[in-house]
Amino acid sequence: MSKIACVITSMFEDVEYTQPADAFAKEGHDVTTIEWEAGKEVTGKQGEATVQIDASIDDVKPGDFDALFIPGGFSPDQLRGDEKFVKFTKHFMDEKKPVFAICHGPQLLITARALEGRTATGFKSIAVDMEYAGVDYKDQEVVVCQDQLVTSRQPDDIPAFNHEASKLLK
Repeated sequence: MSKIACVITSMFEDVEYTQPADAFAKEGHDVTTIEWEAGKEVTGKQGEATVQIDASIDDVKPGDFDALFIPGGFSPDQLRGDEKFVKFTKHFMDEKKPVFAICHGPQLLITARALEGRTATGFKSIAVDMEYAGVDYKDQEVVVCQDQLVTSRQPDDIPAFNHEASKLLK
């Protein structure tokens, strides 16, 4: 099964991590959480979920993973301020590996300059940012672009997001 890198820090949108991560695990995939500090515990913005960080960004290589998962909330906005996370993210897009980004997750892809010419969606407050980044923005529950990129807008879209992500991992 696939090894999925998940870049995440505190203030992630709780269910945008827990529901996809649970779905990936049920299918036999291995999700590795990555932040600045291995062993640290990060908390979702709703306070409903805590996540133990498996690895530091300093200790991982994108080539060791088959796919990338970026949950939403305020987490992607924090991570995109660090060039290490930006380069890590860009690798997956450049190498045409599956990338799954929900809600504000595309912010990290915008900073990596990896969305130009793509069709995608995200939370409505970043729609203009995505358009300025050269995205053909669609207000749909899930958008799959070039059999690589799966994006969704919000927690209500998680079932469709999980379904399309699962198809790409097969």
